[in-house]
Amino acid sequence: MKKSKIKICGISNLDVLKELINLNINYVGFIFYSKSPRFADSDFLESFKDIDFKNTKPVCVYVNPDEEYVYKTSSYFSNPILQFHGDESNDFCESFGLEYWKAIRVKEKSDVLKTKLYSSASAILFENHKEGIYGGTGESFDWNWLNDLEQKEQYFILSGGINSENVHNALSTNSWCIDLNSGVESEEGIKDIALIKNILKIINTYGS
Repeated sequence: MKKSKIKICGISNLDVLKELINLNINYVGFIFYSKSPRFADSDFLESFKDIDFKNTKPVCVYVNPDEEYVYKTSSYFSNPILQFHGDESNDFCESFGLEYWKAIRVKEKSDVLKTKLYSSASAILFENHKEGIYGGTGESFDWNWLNDLEQKEQYFILSGGINSENVHNALSTNSWCIDLNSGVESEEGIKDIALIKNILKIINTYGS
């Protein structure tokens, strides 16, 4: 059984970022959406511009951004992945010449078939649909809806309300990557390293 990769999203603290890099987390997400309580502001970006990410890959997360904002914020990183959570088109997402992931908000089973709209995305992130909210709802949809999907040309990322209590169920979907956010926080926007280490222990022993 292939182990799912791990992404910790919503990083806005330098000490937490350093800890995650030392833990060899596969991906760390930086949210460039001002309405998010985990917004990565310019001061935070300046604080780590010389940091060595080692084996950890940065992911820049956007919601309906303009081109200039994507270029400006992604320039703080060396070859980041772009992740789009809004109503961006496939053409817009691929126009930056970087690998990108596209989030699909799932309200009903047919929504998981929207992967075809983003043929050039290297991965599709599935998250719960909540009216008027883009990303970060902290809630789950029916993960059984993913059972019939094949991860051939695109990888799938599972997101939304994943924590130590339900991570076994998340892993059972065989998603390529598990996206953790509010489920590893002690309070909104505050990542808790102890919670992260605990859930990593569960993930690393899954299936053994």
